[in-house]
Amino acid sequence: MPLDIFKFSRRYNVRRMYEPDADTILALCRKNTQYYAYCGKNPSKELILNDLTITPPGKDFSSKYYVGFYERSELIAVMDLIENYFENGQAFIGFFMTDKDLQGKGIGSSIVQEVFRYLKEQGFHAVYLGIDKGNPQSVHFWKKNGFTVIREVSQEEGTILVAEKNLT
Repeated sequence: MPLDIFKFSRRYNVRRMYEPDADTILALCRKNTQYYAYCGKNPSKELILNDLTITPPGKDFSSKYYVGFYERSELIAVMDLIENYFENGQAFIGFFMTDKDLQGKGIGSSIVQEVFRYLKEQGFHAVYLGIDKGNPQSVHFWKKNGFTVIREVSQEEGTILVAEKNLT
């Protein structure tokens, strides 16, 4: 049974993001220069369009939830979540970003905690993600939200910290 994205948050409106939303997502991402400095990419419409459709090996688009969190009509955060990856009962966050102007106010933490609450209610037992090793802001955010680094993976763009949050 697919996840009900409308239950990802009790405070914010949540909706799937599609190709016509790329410019709005790009505007949010362009403000966050620190993130892109560490991941070695520049925010672009092409990058956003790719992120909207790409899935991990072995997963199809039905497992992907690229969603926007809105306060009234303003996009305040985006999340790319894959269900049942690496295995059933596990979720993977491929991307999460809050509007730069709202960072440091607990909004991002409140959003992810609401998503974790819902996932737990749906029987998920763990969430995974990758963090750019050199990005202290991202490392701090995810550790603050209960993630533990379980291994490092070296790749062309740099070292990724694979992190896990147990939901049980």
